[in-house]
Amino acid sequence: MPIKLKVKKIHPDAVIPSYAHPEDACFDLHSYINCVLKPGKRKIFGTGLRFEIPQGYEMQMRPRSGLALKNGITVLNSPATVDSGYRGELGIVLINHGSDNYEVKRGDKIAQGKISRVEEVLIEEVENLSESSRGEGGFGSTGK
Repeated sequence: MPIKLKVKKIHPDAVIPSYAHPEDACFDLHSYINCVLKPGKRKIFGTGLRFEIPQGYEMQMRPRSGLALKNGITVLNSPATVDSGYRGELGIVLINHGSDNYEVKRGDKIAQGKISRVEEVLIEEVENLSESSRGEGGFGSTGK
């Protein structure tokens, strides 16, 4: 059964998110401003939208693969999370890892959104942790 995601436009040029295809996992999120993102620079792009995310869920913002591959544009804090209690405007932090200026036009798709269930976790401080086969092996410990 689908989850209801309530959306409020707070800017007349905002675009209500939609799925490009019925089987897609993520919906498209759009910019409502025009801006040039220079190489190496980052900026928060407003969507002109506020959301009411159901309790027990989060909304994640993820990069668009085409923007990343073709232009080096990505969501800087990916995946970014919006908690269910937040009611302010959705902003998406983009960075230009490419070598050219990237022009964002009003209405352009700039990221993808996904609604995911959030499991409540009970955090417990302990004196010892159980052993595992990996142990304390960290970055690069499993080889190439």
